[in-house]
Amino acid sequence: MPSRWQLLLLFLLSTTVTSTMPVQTTFSVKLFHRFSEEMKPVQVQTGDWPDRRTLHYHEKLLRNDFLRHKINLGGARHKLLFPSQGSKTMSFGNDFGWLHYTWIDIGTPSTSFLVALDAGSDLLWVPCDCIHCAPLSASFYSNLDRDLNEYSPSRSLSSKHLSCSHRLCDMGSNCKTSKQQQCPYTINYLSDNTSSSGLLVEDIFHLQSGDGSTSNSSVQAPVVVGCGMKQSGGYLDGTAPDGLIGLGPGESSVPSFLAKSGLIRDSFSLCFNEDDSGRLFFGDQGSTVQQSTPFLLVDGMFSTYIVGVETCCIGNSCPKVTSFNAQFDSGTSFTFLPGHAYGAIAEEFDKQVNATRSTFQGSPWEYCYVPSSQQLPKIPTLTLMFQQNNSFVVYNPVFVSYNEQGVDGFCLAIQPTEGGMGTIGQNFMTGYRLVFDRENKKLAWSHSNCQDLSLGKRMPLSPPNGTSSSQLPADEQQRTKGHAVAPAVAVRAPQKPSVASSQTSYMISYWRHWHCHWLLLFHLLSVFY
Repeated sequence: MPSRWQLLLLFLLSTTVTSTMPVQTTFSVKLFHRFSEEMKPVQVQTGDWPDRRTLHYHEKLLRNDFLRHKINLGGARHKLLFPSQGSKTMSFGNDFGWLHYTWIDIGTPSTSFLVALDAGSDLLWVPCDCIHCAPLSASFYSNLDRDLNEYSPSRSLSSKHLSCSHRLCDMGSNCKTSKQQQCPYTINYLSDNTSSSGLLVEDIFHLQSGDGSTSNSSVQAPVVVGCGMKQSGGYLDGTAPDGLIGLGPGESSVPSFLAKSGLIRDSFSLCFNEDDSGRLFFGDQGSTVQQSTPFLLVDGMFSTYIVGVETCCIGNSCPKVTSFNAQFDSGTSFTFLPGHAYGAIAEEFDKQVNATRSTFQGSPWEYCYVPSSQQLPKIPTLTLMFQQNNSFVVYNPVFVSYNEQGVDGFCLAIQPTEGGMGTIGQNFMTGYRLVFDRENKKLAWSHSNCQDLSLGKRMPLSPPNGTSSSQLPADEQQRTKGHAVAPAVAVRAPQKPSVASSQTSYMISYWRHWHCHWLLLFHLLSVFY
């Protein structure tokens, strides 16, 4: 009579033969090291690429391994973070360039700044040791109840200047005395010769955690801050007089610093409401009911938030040849579309709207109307269609002007732009919780009134001093066109699954088959012992 070990050996041999005989195909894949030359066109964004076998090479390997290990042990330390004065954002209308703002605290002791939210650029900068800055007194602005602040690194105990040899400094070969020479910066924005320049410093950014607990904890995160000594263009005329927080995907943005330090998942959300209020959360990856579309690469790099629009519809009508790529940018007040898409969309809107075509002095928009009564007529929706039939519906694509009796007129709030790249501005984002999921390289959205975030019910919305948002002015004159960074041409992402996806599905099925045999083996061993 055979022994138990002989029976076990016969079982293993039988399962091995039956499991391996049907497998006739051998799969292979080429592997690349993360810092190989083959990966360089895909991953390089800042020019910081280590040479093999150098100290910097091993330091970067160690840093990446450490962060990955930390994620495997439990991921980010906080589900949500928001500025220490609250998650609330606010718009002041025409007086502040139609952008959304939030209060932030920087430095030790902390100083408060009312910064514009800009997903089209990276750097956080504030007026600092000013040579040429916008007025900071509340008397210059009709919507402020307190003066704005100026930052000075010399008055902050936690500040330190970045040297010109720092990896985030653009000086390169012009850096002669790396240990002493400070790093200058200059950012030129798209509109009206608008720019900010000064020196880069590192300082503390004050935040609150929002993990759903009854008491929120304070968090201090080191970030790079632009000490903005000189501003020009729109920044001297009321747009972002107290600074701007860049939310782009570059290494110098606040979301990048927070994610790389392990504080949050690499994502953030913006929500803008009809009443000019809104919310900002770092680490937010959205809800279970959201739709999404992938971000597109620009010259092989993830350098800005660009998506591919399959088609654009007005009401139930979808004109042909309306596909385009567009940058989602909270730092642009209104929406710009490429000429071919703009023409088809505007003509279809003109057919459907029940109002008389007119012109308004000073209006930047071409398609404007006067209603037959003092009420706004039914406005057709504008829908952006993405891959897999995901849709982004803009229910109110117009800008409305009011007088004492009611509606004075309205305009289709879209302008044409040269080239093939559009910009989805802040006016099209209203009513949505927009998630910029940088970790999974996608834009996600869901309808929201900006008050019902499941993890944010106990979080403070307003700053302690109670700055309130004002109503939009009645005039439709737009003094500034926003300040998004000029987007580059992007290549449309592939829409068919790759060969690697098919191989992955096959391997999952194969290992499920083996799982059944090992489970049977476990039960057999339990019988013997």
